[in-house]
Amino acid sequence: MTDTLLLGQTIRFVADPFITPIEDAAVIDQRGSVLIRDGLIADVGNADDLRAAHPNAPTIDHGDALITAGFVDAHMHYPQTAMIASWGKRLIDWLNTYTFPEEMRFEDPAYSSEIAGRTLDLAVAHGTTTLTSFCTIHTESVDAFFGAAAKRNMAVVAGKTCMDRNAPEGLRDTAQSAYDSSKTMLEKWHGAGRATYAITPRFSPTSTPDQLAALGALWAEHPTALMQTHLSEQTDEIEWVKGLFPNARDYLDTYEAFGLLGERGLYGHAIHLEPRELEKLAEVNAAVVHCPTSNTFIGSGLFDMAGIKARGIRTGLATDTGGGSSFSMLRTMAAAYEIAQLRGTALHPAQLMWLATEGSAQALHLGGQIGSLNVGATADITVLNLASTPAIAQRSTRAGTLWEALFPTIMMGDDRAVAQVYIAGNAA
Repeated sequence: MTDTLLLGQTIRFVADPFITPIEDAAVIDQRGSVLIRDGLIADVGNADDLRAAHPNAPTIDHGDALITAGFVDAHMHYPQTAMIASWGKRLIDWLNTYTFPEEMRFEDPAYSSEIAGRTLDLAVAHGTTTLTSFCTIHTESVDAFFGAAAKRNMAVVAGKTCMDRNAPEGLRDTAQSAYDSSKTMLEKWHGAGRATYAITPRFSPTSTPDQLAALGALWAEHPTALMQTHLSEQTDEIEWVKGLFPNARDYLDTYEAFGLLGERGLYGHAIHLEPRELEKLAEVNAAVVHCPTSNTFIGSGLFDMAGIKARGIRTGLATDTGGGSSFSMLRTMAAAYEIAQLRGTALHPAQLMWLATEGSAQALHLGGQIGSLNVGATADITVLNLASTPAIAQRSTRAGTLWEALFPTIMMGDDRAVAQVYIAGNAA
């Protein structure tokens, strides 16, 4: 048994701050401590109390820095790491110009491994301890990502992307090969160490009805797996879907009709939803994932956070790298705040932090395991310097509350604000 005490300011959540008043949803201790035991959070409380209770535990004092749960990125594309911040076009042009040519390279195991390692290291440098990623159609890309995560003992979610139409020849599989390869990868990686497999049709325009049906059948056979895809990202994409699926009631129905709508489904973007889609997502308790920097970078639209949360739909937050223009969940929180402002809602810092930790973890059905500073969770922890730059420092020193001190870091912070990251209790 190995104990370590971390000292600093602490924030942890005991309820959803979109539902419960902030003062009841979040527990703040400006002289707090976290006891790590064998990679798990064994206790959280006042520093003096925990030091007295564990006098022999080695102590790491982070001073005035903020100890929080590690960030959880609920939707991204690790194969797009090398092409992040490519000059913007609309979604379909962007895919054809940048994404598909880059993804062709992931048939090479060496290149897949290089980018997988780079992506995970960049994520950790920005305080992110869990990534949820689309791979490419190549099983080599799946093995590389899960393998790199296993070496770092990181909890990750990923899956082989499936496409059998409207993609270059080198990036197309078939209904049968998508089923077979996905099943092989699922049986190899799902539940292995800290890995979770997600069945991954890219989106309905790049899958025939036969492929969607095959993946729906695979999900029915393996209901503990997740399923991730894209939904209603852009208006011209929605029109494309209508043309490809003339009998569908709406975009969501192109998944629902083939067994790809369910509680363990993750639907990225979900900006331009019809009333029936909103009702159905809430009915089945599915999760949507907000990708704010991507939505603004590619000009997709303004996600309705207030409306989604008012319906009780589980919601995660994500960078959507490389459509998203930053690896940082701090920058992602800032963009989420800005988009909500444009829709007439001012998100509280507690709500933003919850989305980036507990909210995303719950969307992934990993609540209580990751994205949490509560007892029993894995000790994936991020320590934030709330005075990381002169501009942030001069504002945070005038703050009257910890929330006021944290907000400048959310709005202006980057990797310089990340003082330390712990993965399963070990310094990364």
